[in-house]
Amino acid sequence: MAKTWKTEPTEQLRVGEGFRLADVDPASTPGFTGGKQYGVQSLESGAEQLSELQEKLFADSRAGGGTKRVLLVLQAMDTAGKGGIVRHVVGAVDPQGIDHYAFKKPTEEELAHDFLWRIRRELPGVGMIGVFDRSHYEDVLVAKVRSLVSPDVIEQRYGEIVAFEEELAASGTTLVKVMLHISFDEQKARLADRLARPDKFWKYNPGDIDERNLWADYQDAYEVALQRTSTESAPWFVVPADRKWYARVAVQRLLTNALRGLDLGWPPADFDVAVEKTRLAAS
Repeated sequence: MAKTWKTEPTEQLRVGEGFRLADVDPASTPGFTGGKQYGVQSLESGAEQLSELQEKLFADSRAGGGTKRVLLVLQAMDTAGKGGIVRHVVGAVDPQGIDHYAFKKPTEEELAHDFLWRIRRELPGVGMIGVFDRSHYEDVLVAKVRSLVSPDVIEQRYGEIVAFEEELAASGTTLVKVMLHISFDEQKARLADRLARPDKFWKYNPGDIDERNLWADYQDAYEVALQRTSTESAPWFVVPADRKWYARVAVQRLLTNALRGLDLGWPPADFDVAVEKTRLAAS
C-alpha cells in the first residue's frame, strides 16, 4: 500500500501551546492522505505490527525482566466511538496482554477516597497495555460541568493529575491520552440511529440527551483540561471522530508509535538452544 500518513498523528494531533478545541474539525482526517478505503486497509495492515509489538512488550516482562507498560486513555462525548476503538484497534492483539477497564459513576466506597484512588487500583501491570474507557479526567470534566465540587477543587485536581501522570511516566508507563472529538450534529445522527434500531437500543441511555444539552459547557471543560494537562511526558492527542475509520486508524498509529518508542526486542533464551534442539530431535 502507498504511504498513507503524510504527517504522523503523534505530531499532527498533539495538543500544544495555544490549542483551541474549536480549531479542530471533527470531520477532518489530519495527516492521512487516503480516504475510507485506504483507512480500512491501513487498519488491517497495521494490526499485525501492533500485535507483534504488544507481544514483545508482554514477552519482555515475562522472560526479559522488563518493567514497561502502556496506558491508553480514551475520553470523549457519548457516541464518539470509544467502544469501536477497543474492538477494532485493541481487539486486534492478544487479549492476555490487555487490561481494560471502563470507569462508571463512582461508588460510595470510591467517593470515600481521593479521586485517584480508584484509578490507581486499575493501572496496567508490567508488560501490559492498559485501556481506560473514561478515566480520572471525569473528575475535571463531569465534575466541572455538573458543579459536583468547587472550582478550587477542580483547579487543584489539574495539578494532581499532572503530578500523577509524571509519576507513572517515571516508573515506566507510557501514556497515550486520546480525546475522540465528535461534532454536535454527528452525535445527534448516531443517537438517532440507536433509537431507530432495536439491536442498538441497549446502547442508548436517556441520560445522553441530558449531557448533550450541556454540550457547550463540556467543550469548554475539555479545552481547559487538555490545555492544563498536556505535558511532555503525557501529551494529549485530539482525534477527529466524525469518520469512524479515521479515528480507528489514527489511534492505532498512535499506539503503534508509542510501542515503537520503547525499543522493544525479543528476550534472549535463558537455556542452551543447541542442546534443546538435540534433546528434541532425540525425543
